[in-house]
Amino acid sequence: MASGWAPEGAVQEQIDSTINDAVERARQSLLTGESAHHCQECGEPIPEARRLALPGVRLCVKCQSERDKKQQAHSGYNRRGSKDSQLR
Repeated sequence: MASGWAPEGAVQEQIDSTINDAVERARQSLLTGESAHHCQECGEPIPEARRLALPGVRLCVKCQSERDKKQQAHSGYNRRGSKDSQLR
């Protein structure tokens, strides 16, 4: 059901676009190539099990966890969806 000036299916198109963007960002973040033996951030050795499990890994678990936390904090998505969180 269209409302106002929005074409039929506009909401679904927006949802699909958001999902496609997220998938593309995830694909771009996939690692490739040979794994580093030492973390690029702190210089600590990267365990062999991690290097084998994640080809192309460049960070140790600790540094990767810190980077992931920073990225989540700046993701730009309002996951709560309440009006209060949209006003912040």
